[in-house]
Amino acid sequence: MTTAKGPFDVKLTPQGNATDPTAVGRMSLDKTFHGDLEGTSAGEMLAVRTAIAGSAGYVAIERVTGTLAGRTGTFALQHWGMMDKGAPDLKISVIPDSGTGDLTGLAGTMTIDIQPGGKHFYVLTYTLPPAAK
Repeated sequence: MTTAKGPFDVKLTPQGNATDPTAVGRMSLDKTFHGDLEGTSAGEMLAVRTAIAGSAGYVAIERVTGTLAGRTGTFALQHWGMMDKGAPDLKISVIPDSGTGDLTGLAGTMTIDIQPGGKHFYVLTYTLPPAAK
């Protein structure tokens, strides 16, 4: 397994007009990755907050376009996140067989760390077949 890491910027844009804070909310995701993965992504997120502070859930899918280990292409990430009274449980996986171009065959998982002040960092642990000759 190889590890790629760095910071990323994220913009969440609410979609629709949900006035009920416990309703299912939908947001578009736009990210810019820096560091070992240089690129952008676009995706969609569905989320629900509960009446209990610190409890919520979300799912998301995003398509990443960029360069990883000198190889350029696209791949998709699937998110599954849960907060239980402030205790996070987050799983982000590369969707199998979603890699294109030089990233065909990419497999792995990602973690996200949000620092105080809102700065975001990723760690992508992955495998990638040898480059085609």
